[in-house]
Amino acid sequence: MSSPTVAPPQRPHRAARIEDVLHDVLVAALQRRGWTPRVLPYPGYGTGGRVRVLGRVLLCPPGRPRREAEDARGWRRFFGAYLTGACVEVEIGGLVTTVVSERGGYLDTLIEAPSDPVPGAGRTQAVLRIGGSTSTADLFVVPAGARTGLVSDIDDTVVVTWLPRPLLAFWNTFVRHESARRPVPGMARLYQEVVRRDPDTFVVYLSTGAWNVAPALAGFLARHGFPPGPLLLTDWGPTTTGWFRSGAEHKRAQLRRLMAELPQLRWLLVGDDGQRDPMLYREAAEAAPERVRAVVLRQLTPSEQVLAHGTPAPLPEADPQRQPAPSAVPTVTAADGDALLAALGTQGLLPPPA
Repeated sequence: MSSPTVAPPQRPHRAARIEDVLHDVLVAALQRRGWTPRVLPYPGYGTGGRVRVLGRVLLCPPGRPRREAEDARGWRRFFGAYLTGACVEVEIGGLVTTVVSERGGYLDTLIEAPSDPVPGAGRTQAVLRIGGSTSTADLFVVPAGARTGLVSDIDDTVVVTWLPRPLLAFWNTFVRHESARRPVPGMARLYQEVVRRDPDTFVVYLSTGAWNVAPALAGFLARHGFPPGPLLLTDWGPTTTGWFRSGAEHKRAQLRRLMAELPQLRWLLVGDDGQRDPMLYREAAEAAPERVRAVVLRQLTPSEQVLAHGTPAPLPEADPQRQPAPSAVPTVTAADGDALLAALGTQGLLPPPA
């Protein structure tokens, strides 16, 4: 019998190869100047003895406080050096596991723990060590008895940014101070009411925004009263398959992963009708209607629609009237969080009071 043919490994895209070469030169130069690796932690989550640890290994100049790196603002967040292939020790509840940073310096690792880090629900921490540097990442522990999950988009759902507009996206991301951004009216009250009714609700913020702005986004959400929860963002720039990554595929993959890792939860999927949220949420509802309590969409104004994609009406693939969710999964639409909260209450789609 002849040996099976093994396909050769796919060569990374030219853009990724160019970026890697340039970055290797930068890293070598900074290391000669005494720069050392540190881990910038991101909040993760866990349940049933398994936790998802998130972070990024960055090179920092000697003597620079870690907090300064986390608080970098504007364009400074996008100009730094990361470290790929770095070994990081992760300690959770006395158990130490060694993980390796991926391309871009990112850590995204599912770690088997001997038991739930915290009995029941709550928060715990993972300690991340590399070299002589130590940092801690919050972990949101979802109890086995939890029943409600809430996935929230960020741009134009909880914060008014109109990120699809190239010029204002650049201004908001690289120049404007976070305190100048405005929350969408009523959305924090909507999320607070869901958590008030079911205190075990797991809230997660899913966006195509860059990980570089994660500390600023977390500060914005806390400052405006949104319930805490992990951020699931993405990386900007070239990938191993092209010049840019697919934002839709990022959201699609994360939704599948959340539903697979947290099978006890029924989800409220919250987004807006300016881009792909209706299509992606409809796909999730079609795949597992019993896992989705409702699709909740903030309706953009005609001017916001124009600035988002050039027409005053939602795109056909984003219009819930043209692309309804399965009949088993209701879709609720309104202009702001207060109207969405009223509609959810009227239709009996909020979690029952604890």
